[in-house]
Amino acid sequence: MIEIFIKGGPLMYPLLLCSIISLSVVIERLFFWIGVERAHNQALLQEVLGLCRQGDWEAVRLKAAGSNNYVIRVLISGILHRDYSLSKAMESAAAEEVSRMGRFMGALDTMITIAPLLGILGTVTGIIDCFDMLGTQGLENPQVVTVGIAQALITTASGLIIAIATVVPFNYFNSRIERAARVIEKYATSFEIVYEKILMAKVSGTGGDR
Repeated sequence: MIEIFIKGGPLMYPLLLCSIISLSVVIERLFFWIGVERAHNQALLQEVLGLCRQGDWEAVRLKAAGSNNYVIRVLISGILHRDYSLSKAMESAAAEEVSRMGRFMGALDTMITIAPLLGILGTVTGIIDCFDMLGTQGLENPQVVTVGIAQALITTASGLIIAIATVVPFNYFNSRIERAARVIEKYATSFEIVYEKILMAKVSGTGGDR
């Protein structure tokens, strides 16, 4: 393995750096999403929504205190700012949550793009060296040229391997972000409807804040 790495030439070092960055981000994001799954408490979320329907905001605050559920955090943001702009507060909180979920995704995207390009660059420079040897030595020793071309292709193969290995988790993480955004939108919309009903009840004199 080390011998192949050395044969690939100097551009194998930036490719190694790309692989380290990709692997580090993938591991970090995996642990992040494991934490998100552990923090997801559907029973608590339904209980919070039930308290919201009753308009018992203090009970909601106490019940949701310390929760790491991203949906509950968005709802709590709306509750805290309900007297000003509930929807804007939830929209801002949702954007912050999605941004937190998308952390380092730009780095993965960059590695997917740059790794194959570095590989191709290594191959092109290697082939240039091969043709240079062909020009100086002629066709007396074609084996040297073919071996040189084979070595030059190592960088392309390495770049493609890094990109392929990165694009799978990249797409997976993006799908998780999209799914989480849909969940936030679903519950935020439900909460807005509940809050509008509470306001209408207050106006008609059949209910109110506690």
